[in-house]
Amino acid sequence: MGKVTLMQDARPNWPTGIVLILVHLCALSVFVPAFFSWWAVATAAIIAYATGALGITLCYHRTLSHRSVRLRKPLEYFTALLGTLAFQGDPISWVATHRVHHAHSDGEGDPHSTVRGFSWAHMEWLVKPNPNIPPRSQLAKYCPDLWNDPFYRVLHVLHVPLQAALAFGLYALGGWPFIVWGIFARLVFAYHSTWLVNSATHMFGYRTYKTGDRSTNSWWVALLSFGEGWHNNHHAFPYSARHGMAWYEIDLTWWTIRLLKVMRLADKVRVPSAAIRERLRIRRTSQTTA
Repeated sequence: MGKVTLMQDARPNWPTGIVLILVHLCALSVFVPAFFSWWAVATAAIIAYATGALGITLCYHRTLSHRSVRLRKPLEYFTALLGTLAFQGDPISWVATHRVHHAHSDGEGDPHSTVRGFSWAHMEWLVKPNPNIPPRSQLAKYCPDLWNDPFYRVLHVLHVPLQAALAFGLYALGGWPFIVWGIFARLVFAYHSTWLVNSATHMFGYRTYKTGDRSTNSWWVALLSFGEGWHNNHHAFPYSARHGMAWYEIDLTWWTIRLLKVMRLADKVRVPSAAIRERLRIRRTSQTTA
């Protein structure tokens, strides 16, 4: 993939910054007793799994960004819709940014390089001047497969209205407790779980395979992000649908993919062979653990 053309007029992303501040402030309402409801918590957990595990991890990342698995088209579209409700951006923008990250991981051109520190890789890259986030004019370059699909072009436009529609639906279902837990608390959890993959798993953990970046494996990030924390494995084999390579590296999304394959809802599942994995394995007597 070619080098990113930098935007010379890069400036702070005020809309995103304001939205993130408001979401975090509103999430503090979970400490108000009047907004607590076990039904609201359970609903938030279900939506968090649907939008995070199925929407972001399975669809946005492993299916759309890397084409490591092919889902049946109706299922692909449905999980992409779920990913849109995670409110991390529409599929085209998310995938374009992620592909740029892999092309320049921890180097010049990486949108969230850890070279600039933990806070930059975790959150600041979204709101501070960042010329490495592909602008709308470059989305077709990095995501021609999605840009040329009318469904994804629609989600590109409707990702904000769809979140508003979800909020109205939750309010109708359970009032403000469902809004506080199903929207704000859920988004804060999902945001930081995703951001930790950008920050923590490029700084803390152990490395199993040789890569040209700082990617690491972290068990606790893997648990929070449905298997995405085995990040050194992922950067060693970006095309792999399986991220947890060892038996003890729990990868819930890989289990989901295997189930979908049995149900004939997924095929063309790509994983590296044992020989290829051994070729890139780091040979040493001890490793730093997460």
